[in-house]
Amino acid sequence: MTWQAWTTIGVIVAMILVLARGRFGPDVIVVGAVALLVFLGVLTPGQALDGMANQGMATIAVLYVVVCGLTETGAVRWIGSMLLGRPKSQSRALARLIMPVTLLSGFVNNTPVVAMMIPAIGDFCRRQQWSVSKFMIPLSYAAILGGTCTLIGTSTNLVVHGEWLATADRAPMGMFDIAYIGVPLAIVGTVYLLTVGQVLLPSRGSTLSAKEDARAYTVEMLVAHDGNVDGKTIEQAGLRHLPGLYLAEIERRGSILAAVGPNEELQGGDRLVFVGQVDSVVDLQRIRGLEPATDQVVKLHEPRPNRVLVEAVVSNSHPLLGLTVRQGRFRTQYNAVIIAVSRNGEQIRKKIGDIVIHQGDTLLLEAPRSFIAQMRDSRDYYLVSEVANSAPVRHEKALVAIGIVLLMVAMATIQPTLPVPMVAGGYVKIGMLHAAVLAAGLMLAFRCCYGWQARKSVDWVVLVTIAGSLGLGKAMEVSGAASQIAQGITGFAGSSPWLTLAAVYLMTMILTELVTNNAAAVLMFFVAESAATKLGVDFKPFAITVMMAASASFSTPLGYQTNLMVLSPGGYKYTDYLRVGLPLNVLAMLITVGLAPYFFEF
Repeated sequence: MTWQAWTTIGVIVAMILVLARGRFGPDVIVVGAVALLVFLGVLTPGQALDGMANQGMATIAVLYVVVCGLTETGAVRWIGSMLLGRPKSQSRALARLIMPVTLLSGFVNNTPVVAMMIPAIGDFCRRQQWSVSKFMIPLSYAAILGGTCTLIGTSTNLVVHGEWLATADRAPMGMFDIAYIGVPLAIVGTVYLLTVGQVLLPSRGSTLSAKEDARAYTVEMLVAHDGNVDGKTIEQAGLRHLPGLYLAEIERRGSILAAVGPNEELQGGDRLVFVGQVDSVVDLQRIRGLEPATDQVVKLHEPRPNRVLVEAVVSNSHPLLGLTVRQGRFRTQYNAVIIAVSRNGEQIRKKIGDIVIHQGDTLLLEAPRSFIAQMRDSRDYYLVSEVANSAPVRHEKALVAIGIVLLMVAMATIQPTLPVPMVAGGYVKIGMLHAAVLAAGLMLAFRCCYGWQARKSVDWVVLVTIAGSLGLGKAMEVSGAASQIAQGITGFAGSSPWLTLAAVYLMTMILTELVTNNAAAVLMFFVAESAATKLGVDFKPFAITVMMAASASFSTPLGYQTNLMVLSPGGYKYTDYLRVGLPLNVLAMLITVGLAPYFFEF
């Protein structure tokens, strides 16, 4: 091998070792590795930056905006509630997640499926007080398993099929040819994730408890007439086991119902009194069918989407000390509405308007964003801070957001050809990127989210890591390292078709984990084709094997973009993927190498 190939291999091995220690961010390490290869002359600057123009990375960036629209309208929580329900155990919850995601990913690009489900799972785990790290890797793996079941399940399958048609006069593969291998793998993979995989997954993250927070707020909410929770029991409405929050009482037509049971049926106009932490109050405000009990909220001089929740600690010079909220005309004076009051952990069982303001009280306010800048240096408050992710949800836009996503999925699946007179040829075939850009534009146009929210929603760590990984893949290709390693390993198989097939799978799998699935598939396609020609056997089992090996990437987050997408939300280390994914890689190899020659004879 050339010095460029050895240098590339050395840099990648060193990068993986540093990543495994988990001391630095993956984006910093991957970009550092690419920069080192540019400095050493293995890559040109243009080749290193090719990943920034990759359609897959651009698609993921745009999908963050689409998911932002789903989140800000409450549609993510709605979808998550319908899909995951209220299971009694984590195993049942995993089953309800894995099976539909696997099925959907067989026909829809798995990137938007995972992007849509990440915030839904985060919200679900927070409410159930379960560790999110038990769900994010299974989400990515389920999407990968589903993608191996059809020809359109992943872009990798399409890349290999494109080469299959372009390099020789061959009949096109059928939509479900790969399903002979993919479906058994999906079944075995699902069983593995629900049993052994669940045990191997890490458990990280803390849960909320109302008893641990000195700032325990008492919050009142109204059940909207004919709303989403009107007529449901407390259990059915999802109000029974809220993390860090409990339902203290219900006020119904002047009567107080204390110590209510889970089967108590809610009625429109019920006033619900909750006690809990500020993060849980934010979650409460996002539940469809519940409204703030104070009518002052609708009187604020600011559109509700432009408001946030703010915590403000009353100083000893506050002008309303000793007055009730009603007497002091708090909303008129500050253009903000008090949602709840915390006082040294004491539960204040009064209507907001009747609470007397004391020094040291922590007020939970709904206010315009400008309130924070105006009051931060005011002597009226000791401290003013915004509550994270507390912008009111626009539930009325939820169906619009879901409709936009369904349109995106339909266009990406059908891929229609539309007349566009301005472009060369007059026609454009709509792909995943086109559909995602259209959906993002519609989310902004219909005010499902605002521009500043869309900008904040983009996870640049994931995007930079993906772009850097593509740069490393390019280095493996241009240095000759990939082809030399692939040919060396397949050479050990000799004249045995079975051993050669196993070697092709193993090498494709290793390349996929080190670089990217599409790059590995293209590199190994030609190696596999030459091996089949040399042995004088049918090439189809080898082509199917390359598809499967390049798609079934479980051992590292670098091999597949959905693995990278769940890395940060799940709080994972690189070693977590190796521990959980390596057995699944072995299962995938055994199933593919065992079944491919059986269904597609040499």
